[in-house]
Amino acid sequence: MIPRADLHKIARARLRDAEALYRARRYDGAVYLCGYAVEIALKARICKTLNWDGYPSTGGEFQHYQSFRTHNLRVLLRLSGIEARTKATTMVAWSEVVSWEPELRSKPIGSTTRQVAESMLTSARTLLRVL
Repeated sequence: MIPRADLHKIARARLRDAEALYRARRYDGAVYLCGYAVEIALKARICKTLNWDGYPSTGGEFQHYQSFRTHNLRVLLRLSGIEARTKATTMVAWSEVVSWEPELRSKPIGSTTRQVAESMLTSARTLLRVL
């Protein structure tokens, strides 16, 4: 299990990493890490909603919770219990990050623009405050 408090710390650290990459003009990496920051924040929120001390992290821990073994932000938001509220209050930010997927790591270098990375950072910051 990844303790809930650690999930919060990890999400904030990934966002700081994304900001550093953005400042270094490494926009692809910045966008990639923004998505992970939101994913991890959603997993922390799921723990809060379900009153779990931590999020499953091994195959054995996921044995009865296969729905939770995902990187899909739409699914994680649904499982978080705050989908309607999140969409109602942060729809612009949510719309920006929802298309994120781990496969972005394989896109050619230079696929992302500064504007896209800046927008993703702004959206990720907003969502981390809400989640």
